[in-house]
Amino acid sequence: MGVFTFEEESTSPVAPARLYKALALDADNLIPKINDSIKNVENVSGNGEPGTIKKITIVEGGKEFYVKHQIDGVDKDNFEYNYSIVEGLPLPDSCEKISIETKLAAAPNGGSIVKLNIKFFTKGDAQLNEEEVKIGKEKSEGFFKSVEAYLLANPSYN
Repeated sequence: MGVFTFEEESTSPVAPARLYKALALDADNLIPKINDSIKNVENVSGNGEPGTIKKITIVEGGKEFYVKHQIDGVDKDNFEYNYSIVEGLPLPDSCEKISIETKLAAAPNGGSIVKLNIKFFTKGDAQLNEEEVKIGKEKSEGFFKSVEAYLLANPSYN
């Protein structure tokens, strides 16, 4: 098995506590409301702590598919949320799983610094398809921007 790691860092005008709540703590309820392609989010097993498996049903282009996330770590005090994509369409055939480690920190302007560490765990000696990685990054960024836009448009969300 190979491990391919990518690190990303970006900023957001949204404060870390609000962003963390929306992305990690309230995502099951909030995301289907603000992203039309997300049909629903359900817990397959667990209670939201590490080990919990969530199934996210997505509809794009008239086709329905799903992705399963396993929560790997939750640190509310330090705004860290780690999960792995373990099953479903966004997972390339060449990968066993994709692990995403997210850490939010306060930015000098009152917003957030968002740090991502993404690890692709490939099957055997499989190589990553760069186009699949690019598409995955674009979808992830679009998802993040939709949450950010919602928070900016709804300042009363806490």
